[in-house]
Amino acid sequence: RASPCQGECREFESLHPLFIMQLIYLLLISDYFLIMDRNITEGELQKLFTKPYGGEAPSRNVWASYYEEDVLFIDPTQEKYGLDAYIEAQENLIKRCKDVYLETHAVAINQNIGFVEWTMGLKILNKEFIYPGTTRLTFGESGKIKEHRDYFDFCGPTFDPVPVLGNFIRWLYSIFVS
Repeated sequence: RASPCQGECREFESLHPLFIMQLIYLLLISDYFLIMDRNITEGELQKLFTKPYGGEAPSRNVWASYYEEDVLFIDPTQEKYGLDAYIEAQENLIKRCKDVYLETHAVAINQNIGFVEWTMGLKILNKEFIYPGTTRLTFGESGKIKEHRDYFDFCGPTFDPVPVLGNFIRWLYSIFVS
């Protein structure tokens, strides 16, 4: 039996593979631009950088939704490369402490740079250590965080409460400040 479409259908059949290729290309391009348009908001950073004592830390899926796979993390105590290493650093901090809190005071984003001012509290061995600090975030082309750098005084809050060592740290600071 002959097909009801003779002639004009054959022209469509010859265009069909090209049409499919164009459609796939457009879908890939639109997905690329959708990824490119992902901008983390100040409100999202406020939520990400807030954890009360007793609260849950972000899950791996939450971290992955904000951080690139090849993120660079730097703070006064360590430098880590990659999402898995970043998550491991956060998990290790939580394991070392009886509890952790993070309070956000201010968030600012300008193009591909963000800053978060915060206070972190760590409960270790029945003592509370308080660290005021700031995080500088660089956003990649995907809109996710590609570099996370924390700035805070590690020595003062850590060693100041310790007898003898606290006095030494204060003396050492006075040499550089006075």
